[in-house]
Amino acid sequence: MNELRNVLAVVSPHVGGRTAGAALAGLFPGRARVTVVESADEDPAALREAHVVITGLGPVTAAHFAAAPALELVQCASHGYDYVDLDAARARSVPVCTIGSSTAERQNVAEQTFALMLALAKRLVPAHTALAEGDWALPRLQSSITELSGKTLGVVGLGTIGTEVARRAAAFDMRIVYSGPEAAPSETEARLGARRVELEELLRTSDYVTLHAPLTDATRHLLDAARLALLKPTAFVVNTARGALIDQEALADALEAGALAGAGLDVFDPEPPPASLRLLRAPNVVLSPHVAGVTRETLVRIALAAVQNVLEYFEGKPPRDVVS
Repeated sequence: MNELRNVLAVVSPHVGGRTAGAALAGLFPGRARVTVVESADEDPAALREAHVVITGLGPVTAAHFAAAPALELVQCASHGYDYVDLDAARARSVPVCTIGSSTAERQNVAEQTFALMLALAKRLVPAHTALAEGDWALPRLQSSITELSGKTLGVVGLGTIGTEVARRAAAFDMRIVYSGPEAAPSETEARLGARRVELEELLRTSDYVTLHAPLTDATRHLLDAARLALLKPTAFVVNTARGALIDQEALADALEAGALAGAGLDVFDPEPPPASLRLLRAPNVVLSPHVAGVTRETLVRIALAAVQNVLEYFEGKPPRDVVS
């Protein structure tokens, strides 16, 4: 295909907006006409004429599919795809792709997961806050500061990112269990010393639980009140995947009741979270604003992977990482 193609780049403000979108648009060669918006509703004409929508966490709804008669492909600039209406895509026979096989985000998501785990184990946030306020908090904090070595890490979803987290955990001499719909390759299990268990056993036995599953109808509120109640009161929960994997009200209840030792959260439902979200004020939490996939290095890899998949599609090659 050599004709000029229309690309609509939808990049939500909370992940960079027009600035990030302009950088992405600059990666296309001259034969693509790229329109950058922060919402798919922003430019109805561009949506109507779009052959491809590249979305960076910007919702693509059934109404958007209906308003885009020329649409041939939706490319998510992320591993996740929960912000695209897959039913509407299937009804139109429009493929929806991610950047999953590119592994663009795996390094930093794994690093952020460990940053949250270490901050929780070493009580870095309360220690910093106390010291900045002139309070030498060592006597108060020392009984709750722990080591990662010898602890059990439960990985929910031992895919590309989950495996990177488990690899780091092995270097910290942690025991690794994991759950998921499919077993990891036997060589991966052997290399990591990882053992597959049912989710309920993982929750009962883990000292740290880290979530690396996609958000689907089946995984929404995967950790609800009943499953959170299976965790040990000394356990920590870390989520760098999607906020809605956890029932946020149930997690706040557990933290406020002292039923969990703490939580490290990089993702929320919705994003940005409202000021009324109880988790923002819950005890023993470490919070970050969905930064796990947005280092300078990661953003370049994400943009390149998304654009490369679209360019290959324009050349007549089948798109990669199709989720619908």
